Amino acid sequence: MLVKIAILLVVFGSVFYLANLSYPVFEIIMKRWRRKRIDSITPTLDRMFLDIPLKKLMFIDIIVPLFCGGVGFLLTRNQWVTLGAAGVGLIIPIFIIKHLEVMRRNKFASQLVDVLMILSSCLKAGLSLLQSIEVVVEEMPAPVNQEFGLVLRQMQMGVSLEGAMTSLRRRMRADDLDIIVTSMMVARESGGDLTETFSRLVNTIQERNKLISRVNALCVQGKLQGAIMSLLPIFFALFVYKTDPHFFDIFFEDSFGKMLLSYAIISEILGVIFIRKLSKVDI
Repeated sequence: MLVKIAILLVVFGSVFYLANLSYPVFEIIMKRWRRKRIDSITPTLDRMFLDIPLKKLMFIDIIVPLFCGGVGFLLTRNQWVTLGAAGVGLIIPIFIIKHLEVMRRNKFASQLVDVLMILSSCLKAGLSLLQSIEVVVEEMPAPVNQEFGLVLRQMQMGVSLEGAMTSLRRRMRADDLDIIVTSMMVARESGGDLTETFSRLVNTIQERNKLISRVNALCVQGKLQGAIMSLLPIFFALFVYKTDPHFFDIFFEDSFGKMLLSYAIISEILGVIFIRKLSKVDI
């Protein structure tokens, strides 16, 4: 009995000693990994003019996977579902930031017509292009005033108009903005009338937006059908699992079942990709 207790104490002490030795290494690896994730997120936040403290970002990056993993464990009591939910929690913050960036770009693109109208009116009133941009910064809401305010500060620091507008085009990556910047540069180099150029651009962008809205309305049905067909197998599998937890055991235990499960997952992914491709029309 004493020998068994001594062996258990030795084993426990060895495990504790090894864990104590490996913990600093593990902590360094986790810190580097988390810092790398934060460094990949902060440039996007800076482009959106969002000032979030570093400690708050790290807290969100830690709490979201833990929360998703906890919800998955409470709902299913399955370790693999818990790990999968925690993995989804790692993706959620990045997905939200990307979504916010897309929404900001779309809002910026929708404000470009008003920007052109203000610039055209200011130029007709006798103001210079720099003064017209100042009016845009004062009159327009975010994100236009933020982006053109940055353009204005760059020009005041000595950056050329072409360089500042090229930086704006690189940050926002909007098709309408590409047309505007290209037309401005051509008009300035060839000595064209910017007022007339802006007036024509307003009509061009408005007609293009009407065409895009019409095409998107025609594609809504296809996108909705694709979303339903993509989510239907997942919800069906969850329903069957809740009804009979052992129904899918054959897919994990039998070799043929594993092959069928792999085929189903690959087919689902390919189906989602094909439906998204077929439902998207580039103009």
